[in-house]
Formats: sequence, C-alpha cells, structure tokens
Amino acid sequence: MNLIEVQNLSKYFGDIRAVDGINFSVKEGEIFGFLGPNGAGKTTTIRMLTGVIDPTSGHIKIFGQPFLKKEIKIKQKIGNVPEMANVYVDLTGLENILLIGELYGVPKAVRKERAIELLKKFELYPRRDQKAKKYSKGMKQRLLLCMALVSEPELLFLDEPTTGLDVKSSTIIKDLIREYNEKGTTIFLTTHDMHVANDLCERIAIMNQGKIVGLNTPENLKKIIQEEQVIEITFKEPVNEKELRNHLSYKSIESVKKRWRIVVEDTHQSIINITEFAKSNNLKIEKLQTTEPHLEDVFLKIIEESNK
Repeated sequence: MNLIEVQNLSKYFGDIRAVDGINFSVKEGEIFGFLGPNGAGKTTTIRMLTGVIDPTSGHIKIFGQPFLKKEIKIKQKIGNVPEMANVYVDLTGLENILLIGELYGVPKAVRKERAIELLKKFELYPRRDQKAKKYSKGMKQRLLLCMALVSEPELLFLDEPTTGLDVKSSTIIKDLIREYNEKGTTIFLTTHDMHVANDLCERIAIMNQGKIVGLNTPENLKKIIQEEQVIEITFKEPVNEKELRNHLSYKSIESVKKRWRIVVEDTHQSIINITEFAKSNNLKIEKLQTTEPHLEDVFLKIIEESNK
C-alpha cells in the first residue's frame, strides 16, 4: 500500500516554478529518502506534503485520501520536524512535549507517560525539568523528535535531522529512526548526508530544478555508474590541485584535507598516472586504494546529467 501518492505536483511562486510536475509514491512502512541540492524544490515539496501550503496544480493523497492544508484529521496522523524548527526555549523539555501532546489531542491520561518514555529513549530524561534554552543543539534536535513522536504518528517527516550534530546525538537519532520504523512508522527523510541516506533509506528520490531526476533503491542507483571506479589516495605533502587535475583523466575529483577521491573509468592507467605524478613532484603516497562508487558519486552524476 502507498501511504503517499503524488501526481503531477507543481508549485509556482509568481513566475517562479519551484516544483515542476513531479510524480512519486511512498510505501507504507518504508524509510523514503528525499535528496537534492539547495534550491531543488525539496522544502517546497515537503511543505505541500505536510499541509503548510497548497499546490498550484496536481494531486496529493495521504492514507489514500486527497490532502490539502485544511485536512486536520490527516495532519493528526503526521509528525513533522522541519529543518528550521525550534523548541519553546522558555519551557522545560517535559513541558515542550506535553504542550505538543495536548495540541495533537493526546489523551491527558497517557500524555505524561509517553513524554517520559520518549525523554528516556532520547537520553534527555535527566534534563527533563531544565528549560530548553539551556539545551545544546543536539539536545534540542532530540527534543524536537520527542515532540513529533508524542502523538504516535503513522507518518513522520524529518528534514535534515542529523545536520550539524555531535556524534552522540546523531547516533541516537539514527538508531531511533530505525527503531520507530521497525515498529511501523513510515518515514520521509530529507538529508544532505549521503551516509545517512545509504544506511537508512530503502528507496531514494533525487530532485533537481523542481523535477524528480532519479528514484530507486540505493543499490540500484549505484549501478548507474558501476562501470566507474573510485581511487582514494592520501599524499604526505600538500598537492597542487591544478597540476593533479591536468595529469589525470577523471570523471570527478575532490579532496578533504590530504585525502583525494577520484572517480575514473580506467583504474589501472589512472594508478600509473598517479604514481608518475607523485614521482615527478617528489610526493610520498601514504595510502592508495580502489573502492566501489558511493551514493554521493551517483548523486553528483545524476545532478550533473540533469543540469545539461
């Protein structure tokens, strides 16, 4: 069963077409990833799917019912953590959750019990009576998830839930996303973190310039560039990037500190060229290995192709 069905969905802001006739569905019980560069139309799409704004044209069905922003009963089955959301900083962690529980009609008899359970799961219980203004960014993000889950939604929208967080908060959130999904919650996940998308999502849609330009499982998406290989190399000394680029034939190349990641078609010849480059520039190679393409490589290729 499809929990979300989107047909020919478009949104205009004046003459600007933010979303351009997109079609996709989200299956009941899956974690569905929604990826794209900044300005691709992701946030506008999510705002339509969560009833913040209505589409200019097209149709949305959620739980098999037509959905617009006035559909209050459907909204009560949805949890939402937008990227720019914030907690009520002058309330305690516990008070934040209880307030949202009341707004979503959670019975008073179970409201506090659920709040306490969530605070414990997200490792916030010891700070439950502290005002949220004293919480770290990671703690606030965990609290937002508690607030979204107190109504026990059947469908949960998460927009960049792990961005900019410390390792502890990020790990807690990822583990609990899995846990709630295993209990039956359908999750619509927007993220720039390709590792999170690869690890959590059963299917992924890639959006660019208002259109869906790719949709499949992570493994099937990677097959798009299966003929390509990735060389990861670390030099001991600083490298002149322009000279390295001029010396190699590559699909893409990027660096993080001293580690270079190069997508190539001919691995053997590329390794020979890298070795020659290092020798002629008196560089020491500390590490060199080949790997299969990552989801990030596929994402970049799909975006590049769709920009042509």
